Amino acid sequence: MSAAAARSGVRELQGFRGIAALSTVVFHVWQQYWTYDAAGGHPPVTNPYLAAGLSFEVIDLFFVMSAYLLTLSYARAAIDGGSIRTARDFLFRRAIRILPLYVIAVLVVWAGRNPTLPGDWRDLVEHLTFTHVFDSKRIFYTLGPVWSLSLEVAFYLLLVTLGPLGVRACRALATRRARVAACAGACALLYAVPVAWIAVAHYGFGVPHTDWPVYFGPQARFGGFAVGMGLAVLMVALGREGRLRPSQAMSLQAVSVVALYLLSLAADPENAAFTFYHPVASALWGVLLYATLHVRGGAERVPWNAVLRVGWLNYVGLVSYSLFIWHEPIMLQLYNAGLLPDDGPAGFPWAVPIVLAVTVPAAVLSYWVIEYPAALLGRLKDPAGRPREFYPEPARGVSP
Repeated sequence: MSAAAARSGVRELQGFRGIAALSTVVFHVWQQYWTYDAAGGHPPVTNPYLAAGLSFEVIDLFFVMSAYLLTLSYARAAIDGGSIRTARDFLFRRAIRILPLYVIAVLVVWAGRNPTLPGDWRDLVEHLTFTHVFDSKRIFYTLGPVWSLSLEVAFYLLLVTLGPLGVRACRALATRRARVAACAGACALLYAVPVAWIAVAHYGFGVPHTDWPVYFGPQARFGGFAVGMGLAVLMVALGREGRLRPSQAMSLQAVSVVALYLLSLAADPENAAFTFYHPVASALWGVLLYATLHVRGGAERVPWNAVLRVGWLNYVGLVSYSLFIWHEPIMLQLYNAGLLPDDGPAGFPWAVPIVLAVTVPAAVLSYWVIEYPAALLGRLKDPAGRPREFYPEPARGVSP
């Protein structure tokens, strides 16, 4: 798959980000309106079929997309030759993408919740070092959803460590088929490890699902990244071959979405669908992405692709990282200030549009004030990853 071919699905991927970000906001409002009594927890919507859609978890989609995009260059280099970024350049570009907004948000929210020093300094240190995912008490402190960024950072480190080694090993293989098989096998192994970990933890040792570090750490959640890496390998291996006809794409997309919904419907604490929800959901997201990105000609003729290309949804995708970061603290602030309905589950349908009406504009502001200026730091390096020379020395014999 060429770089140009990869860019052909940019609008669809941006649309996926938009849907995932909006769904994440709805999911956390959903969690906020759970009620608890002696009989246990009660969701804000009791109809199980509606609840399965409203409580849809999409974090695995973020993992699959991230791994897909970041692995493409490694897959091309391993299968067809070519260069990859140095680890320093890769990590520099990832750092300016996620750190400025993340650090600002952590400091602002932590300071607001710890008005007197030293406060919960351990929580601050763990969030700033992305180690809170291993702390069962503080994993959801400060910014609840950002436990997932700990896994993102772990994936970056894994990719820049093993990626070049994999490229070098594949170059020693004589045939393209062997190189593809080696890459696919590595992705399958990375997918199998979390599945085995979850099975042993749940069925072998009886670890409950509320032991967060066991089931939220990279050892349990890397399946999503493995699927994204596998998708990158598949797309590079196929190139322009094997593209789906629009009718085939629509059928595969429909099957994927229905399967994701049925998985959400079937998941109940401690049952098999719940226990293996994330690796199975990751695989289904991978199928949906494949059916969306690998379409033969005129992808816009596929209704799902056309939806993903809608302008406002792409714009939400553009600001999705800011929306992901800020929506929870804003929601909690609104709730604590009495600006959200406080009449139990009945308030949920009204809370969703209120939270979206506040968080989406806040995300737009955050993007242009923090994210966009930080992204300009990428211009400090040239395309080869070297420091950019803004004031080159004039050629000998040429006056400045």
